[in-house]
Amino acid sequence: MSIEVKNVTKKYGKQKALNNVSLTINTGEVVGFLGPNGAGKSTMMKIIAGYIPPTNGEVSIEGINLLDEKTDVRELIGYLPENNPLYLDMYVKEYLTFVAGVYKLPNIKQKVNNMIEKTGLTLEQNKKIGALSKGFRQRVGLAQALIHDPKVLILDEPTSGLDPNQIVEIRNLISEIGKEKTILLSTHIMQEVEAICDKIIIINHGEIIANDQAANIQTKIEKNQVITVEFNQDPNEKSLLKIKGVLKAKKVKTNHWIIEATNKKDIRQDIFDFAVANKLSVLSMQKKEKTLEEAFQELTKE
Repeated sequence: MSIEVKNVTKKYGKQKALNNVSLTINTGEVVGFLGPNGAGKSTMMKIIAGYIPPTNGEVSIEGINLLDEKTDVRELIGYLPENNPLYLDMYVKEYLTFVAGVYKLPNIKQKVNNMIEKTGLTLEQNKKIGALSKGFRQRVGLAQALIHDPKVLILDEPTSGLDPNQIVEIRNLISEIGKEKTILLSTHIMQEVEAICDKIIIINHGEIIANDQAANIQTKIEKNQVITVEFNQDPNEKSLLKIKGVLKAKKVKTNHWIIEATNKKDIRQDIFDFAVANKLSVLSMQKKEKTLEEAFQELTKE
């Protein structure tokens, strides 16, 4: 079930939260939606979920325009907002039965029991939501977003405020769900993105600034490649600089060198060839690459 956003702008008075945003999420993809606070992430997710309208532009789910066919499209979408609003005085099973009734689902009892089992709430089902830990409340939020078996799942900061163990539990649950659904996931946890997302979209100041696989985003912002090499003995610095593409060669300690080269092609094979030609052995070689966090910081810095 694909999502297509075309030229969406959202204004709050004179303030522009989104500026002519376009993006496509293909069927079955798990997409990480990243951006600094106030970048427009939650606004975009609320528009895709049908909770607020855009000022301009359009959103369609599997070709169905969200504004033209609002009721039908909402049946295809599950949404977990950032603040996960729940009825704290209701029991878990009671709440999910209520949500299933809102969607007018058949076989409500069976669907509720299946969802409780799927989201790991079996032991908590007869407790009041207000008595649950934050991790289990997030599970209840996921359960309400999934109860009607939507094709598209929109999750806004689903692991915010959880402890490390709870984060892993929710992350594993999302990974399992992602095998069956199209998921748009907003988070500030880069390890989460790297672990479960097929693609990353980065938004800043209401505009999309990156839309690609994580590895491609990291590669694109690398100005030069940096290689650390350990030889069995020190080569001549001037001869290292003759390797095509090499810009700098610096000895950091005996037999250990840092080589900086242009990013036009991977220089490592040329370093091996250089070593063979000069009767040297390469004992270790490592290419330094920017982490996703470093790439994100570089793309979104002021």
